[in-house]
Amino acid sequence: QAQLVQSGGGLVQPGGSLRLSCKASRIILSTFTTSAMAWYRQGPGEQRELVAGLSTGGSTNYADSVKGRFTISKDNSKRMLYLQMNSLKPEDTAVYYCNIKTTQGSDYWGQGTQVTVSA
Repeated sequence: QAQLVQSGGGLVQPGGSLRLSCKASRIILSTFTTSAMAWYRQGPGEQRELVAGLSTGGSTNYADSVKGRFTISKDNSKRMLYLQMNSLKPEDTAVYYCNIKTTQGSDYWGQGTQVTVSA
């Protein structure tokens, strides 16, 4: 069962925008603030890939395919993780998963949400 609750997926036209949200209510604040955050995706017939990562110190990293279009961010007070997706392309179509990795090495995953980019 998923420990993180995702929302914000759906159908969007090419060039459109979408924001994915990940709620970490089951994770205590002190753990959330010190954890690394990430978004993964798995497209049709593809392996799961890292889309965006966010370190505790605020450093970010992005897959080359989404760099400049996607932004990962979090709100510690709300224990929320976000992925803002702009200029969406059909090749962005995938199931997106949020992930939190604690300093103790524990992984928490969202249930996944479908993003479909199509005219």
